[in-house]
Amino acid sequence: MQSSSRLFPVVLSSAEIRADLSEDVYLLRHGRASDSSVELALTRLGRADAGKPGVPVILLHGSFSNRRFWYSPRGIGPGAFLARAGFDVWIAEMRGHGLSPRNQRYRHNQVRDYAAEDLPAIADFVIEQNGCIPHWVGHSLGGTVLAAAFGGGFLDAQRGASLALFGSQVSRLYWPLKIPPLEWALRLVLGRFNYLSGSRFKRGPEDEPMGVVLESLRWHRLFGRFGDRTQDWGAGLREVAVPLFAVAGAGDRQDPPAQCYKLFEQFGSAQRTWLCLGRDAGFSCDFGHVDMLVSRAAEQEVWPLLAQWLNSVTVNVARDERLTVSG
Repeated sequence: MQSSSRLFPVVLSSAEIRADLSEDVYLLRHGRASDSSVELALTRLGRADAGKPGVPVILLHGSFSNRRFWYSPRGIGPGAFLARAGFDVWIAEMRGHGLSPRNQRYRHNQVRDYAAEDLPAIADFVIEQNGCIPHWVGHSLGGTVLAAAFGGGFLDAQRGASLALFGSQVSRLYWPLKIPPLEWALRLVLGRFNYLSGSRFKRGPEDEPMGVVLESLRWHRLFGRFGDRTQDWGAGLREVAVPLFAVAGAGDRQDPPAQCYKLFEQFGSAQRTWLCLGRDAGFSCDFGHVDMLVSRAAEQEVWPLLAQWLNSVTVNVARDERLTVSG
């Protein structure tokens, strides 16, 4: 079967028309991972009657989730909203989530693997297909992966026109993890399992590999840092130059606004926008971790703000490119 890409093997596994939207699902075997069995599902949403594709936007789901966080089978969700607004929407599913099969070393998957190996390949494929540099939007762990990718230098302005984070943080304090014997004991217990079950713990429809869990413990332990054994991604965020939109929910108990703001402050972006979704800011409610993007209220109050911000940075990026060419 002929590949849909000149970069690496890509299979178009399905192409459907769902009401007013086109839905194409690609399977990418990018070959850039230490585990050669890694294969990623990437869903492209667009208006069925559209001609030239719009500005590309890549959406990353959070933990225990998949592409359905961004749009339902009935075509409802922030991803579908952006597609109807004219954006070329791409929804990535991380290893072992949704339509992405579990790789051979699934148990050992970590945020670093997603950030350093998968996201650059996804960006390269989207740029090849669309011709423009994509914007990135991440929720929860998806935003954390994006912060790791930009902080580690795996993504930059050549692969990301802007960055939007919803409910993402890396600094929440877990006191038991600051006590070495307790952290060691927890690591020993969790190390016996291959994954955490989202359905069993009522966190979502997908599982999370134990490598991601143990990696998070390392960040939050005594003298821990947001990074891997060789890089401090938090320090690298000061070098990030792309526009940033960081959003928190005033009622979010999982990733509280104060911790989300700490991550926001670490970025060196000259164009930064902070927004806390709550009654104090004029919203109808204090949004929580999920309903900040998936709710009737979010449809009316949050999705248009995201589209408006993406349009504004798209105009600025295009203007800067013209200035560069003319100069």
